[in-house]
Amino acid sequence: MAATGFFLIIYLIVHASINAIIFYDDGGVRFNKAAYFMSRNFFMRFLEVGLFVVFILHIIQGLLLWKQNRAARKINYQRYNYPGNIKWYSRYMGWLGTFLLLFLIMHLSQFWAGTKNEMYFHGPKWDLYARMKIIFTNPVWFILYMIGLVSLLFHLLQGFQSAFQTFGINHRRWTPIIKGIGIFYSVVICILFAMMPISFMTGWLQ
Repeated sequence: MAATGFFLIIYLIVHASINAIIFYDDGGVRFNKAAYFMSRNFFMRFLEVGLFVVFILHIIQGLLLWKQNRAARKINYQRYNYPGNIKWYSRYMGWLGTFLLLFLIMHLSQFWAGTKNEMYFHGPKWDLYARMKIIFTNPVWFILYMIGLVSLLFHLLQGFQSAFQTFGINHRRWTPIIKGIGIFYSVVICILFAMMPISFMTGWLQ
């Protein structure tokens, strides 16, 4: 699970970087060109298949880990006394992962499916920028995306350092540094993603 998590951490950097093109504020011209290249370049389409495999593996691994943890103790504790250094989001990674799965399904259905419909089923021409404007100026979708990004933030805050720990990198000198990098990474990535719906909702992007 740590290995697939590392892959997804790198993917989020690439995804956020490409999305940042939208802030050129040229009516989506550059952004749509970048989206067109990413969806139709053979190499990118090959990587996309690998990405979906990693996503599915990460989800399955998460479910198996949750099941193993549940099976480890048949009878629930009457009361949970967690150590003070255990964050609340560490205890609810299963729920955060579930919210993220629903968020991913929503995201793919709204932005990814239309591109594939155009490419493979001769659907209507897909203007991703225009689609984003429609979705992110809708108050309901805007709130749901914000909830999804908050879930992503806490999932990353826990998962980043945990991935390193899984591979045995747990040292009193290096662990605090890794945690600091993880916090910086998690906050920056989620802010970059959040700025898109915020920019459309506030009218900064037209």
